[in-house]
Amino acid sequence: MATYPFLLVDAFTDTALGGNPCAVVLDADDLSAETMQRLAREFNQSETAFVRRSAVAEFGVRYFTPAEEIPLAGHPTIATVTALLHTGRLALAGARTELYLELLHGPIAIAVVPAATVGAPAQVLMTQRKPVFGTRHDPAVVLPLFGLTPDDLVPGSPVETVSTGTPQLMLLLRDHAALQRAHIPDTAAFARYRAGSDFFSPHLFCLGGATAAGHTFARHFGTPPDIAEDPVTGSATGGMAAYLWRHGYLQHPEFVAEQGHWMGRAGSVQVSIVGPREHIESVTIGGQAVVMVEGKLTL
Repeated sequence: MATYPFLLVDAFTDTALGGNPCAVVLDADDLSAETMQRLAREFNQSETAFVRRSAVAEFGVRYFTPAEEIPLAGHPTIATVTALLHTGRLALAGARTELYLELLHGPIAIAVVPAATVGAPAQVLMTQRKPVFGTRHDPAVVLPLFGLTPDDLVPGSPVETVSTGTPQLMLLLRDHAALQRAHIPDTAAFARYRAGSDFFSPHLFCLGGATAAGHTFARHFGTPPDIAEDPVTGSATGGMAAYLWRHGYLQHPEFVAEQGHWMGRAGSVQVSIVGPREHIESVTIGGQAVVMVEGKLTL
């Protein structure tokens, strides 16, 4: 029987049982795409990461939701690097360790900064793809998909698909009250709209954090067999950052994004944007992670 080490890692948190959990399977080179998809369904996390050898980067990684493979994801990247550190497969080299991960569409840059406090988790930084701004959507059509009306949007804000590696539907809401009311009342109607559009999943957010430390607060929805709501989303946070910077809703290119607090899984993402509003060069997201489970998968 084939065996594979795996870890369950909580990402975007320095506290156990916070943030967003991710299963990370190591030594996954001989697993087929079909088997990885079935295992992702078995783990039933928002994403499962499969670490492999790479000819062009220090490590290769593929990410699967319970429903499908996706090209880039934030919290599995933070979780994967933390798992590699935890198992000794990645060694730190001084005050900043730099490496590449080969994802589905090529390598991305990673940096690891050790914590100032002994024993605390390291900060993992992920530079995402250059932002791509896609379809502008009709608010009158989209907002009812989330039990909302166009009046729940910040006036004048576009409903727009943005990708920093995975395309996400961006909706800037007026306030926390509107964000809290959001839900998907008709999953079939939402699935039909998604199938005919250019985004993977929707990201709803507002200005003002869940705590005094945060600058934004967000929710991220999925449809079966994916989980209904993702606690903390790194790739969508990157797209959100690009959206907010381009459209003038941020005064500074560095900020703290918060998510998951209403789910009992508080998460924090450090965000940095490089480039002018009209020509954003890159978005970097960062966070810590905590290893919760270490085991052996037997097939």
